[in-house]
Amino acid sequence: MTVHTKKRFYQKEGFRIRLILFLAMFLVSLIIVTPYVWMLSNSFKSTRETLVDASHLLPQDPTVDGYRKVLFDSPFFYWLRNSLIITVSDTVIILFTSTILGYLFSRFEFRGKRFLFMMLLFTMMVPAQVTMITKFILIDRIGLYDNLLALIIPAIVSAFGVYLCRQYCDEIPRELLESARIDGAGHFQVYIHIVLPQIRPAIGSLAIFTFLEIWNDYLNPLLYLSSTNKQTLPLALSFFSSQHQTDLSATMAASALIMIPASIVFIIFQKQFIKGIAMTGMKG
Repeated sequence: MTVHTKKRFYQKEGFRIRLILFLAMFLVSLIIVTPYVWMLSNSFKSTRETLVDASHLLPQDPTVDGYRKVLFDSPFFYWLRNSLIITVSDTVIILFTSTILGYLFSRFEFRGKRFLFMMLLFTMMVPAQVTMITKFILIDRIGLYDNLLALIIPAIVSAFGVYLCRQYCDEIPRELLESARIDGAGHFQVYIHIVLPQIRPAIGSLAIFTFLEIWNDYLNPLLYLSSTNKQTLPLALSFFSSQHQTDLSATMAASALIMIPASIVFIIFQKQFIKGIAMTGMKG
C-alpha cells in the first residue's frame, strides 16, 4: 500500500468516525430537545386538542389562551419579580464572594488557611436536608420568614464557587501578580485588573450553574415563603398546576415562560462556559 493510498484510507476512516459521532450526538440532542419542543407546542394548543388528538406535534388550531391566563389571570409578574430579585442578587453576590475568597485562599498565607478551606469543602458533602430544620428555625427566629431575604442571605457564599475560583487562581502565574505589585498596584487593584480577567471562564461557568440552581430551586422557597405574592416561579408553577389541573394549555404556557430567563443567561455566558469546561479538561 503506497503512502498516497494510506492517506486516502485514513481520510475515509476519519470521515466515517466523524459521521458516526455526528449522528450519535444528533440523536442524543434530539432525544433531549424533544420534551421541550412538545411542551412548547402544547402551550399553543387548547386543552381539548392536547387530550383528544395528541398525535400531532404541531398545533392544528393554535391559540394563546394559555399565555393569556398565565399573564393576566394570575400574579405571574409578582412571581417573576421575586425570582429575578432572588436569583440575580444571589448570583452577583456569589460571583463576588467566590472570586475574592478563591483569590485569598490561592495567593495569601494565614493561620488556619488549610483548616478553613477543608471545612468549606466539608460543607459540600453535607446534604441540604441535614441542615434544613436548623436553617428554618434560624430564619424564623431572626424574623426573615416569608421574606425574600431568607433566600438571599443564606446563599451569599458558595463552597463550590470558592473551590472553582481557587483552582483557576492557582493557574495564574505568580510573576504576573508580583509585577503588578511592583508597579504599585494594591491587592484589590490586582484582583480587579488581573485576577478577574484571568478567571473569566470560571466566572462564566459559575454564573450559569448558580443562576440555574437558584432559578429552579423549589425546596427553599417552599420552606421560607408562605404568601402567594412572594412565591418564586418554580413554587408558583406547582401552585398554578394544582389550581389548573384540567387546563394543560395554561400549565404548559407557564412552563415555557419560566424557561426564557434561564435560556437568555445561557446564551450570554455560553462561550465562557464552554471555554471553562475545555480548560478544566486540559488541567486534568
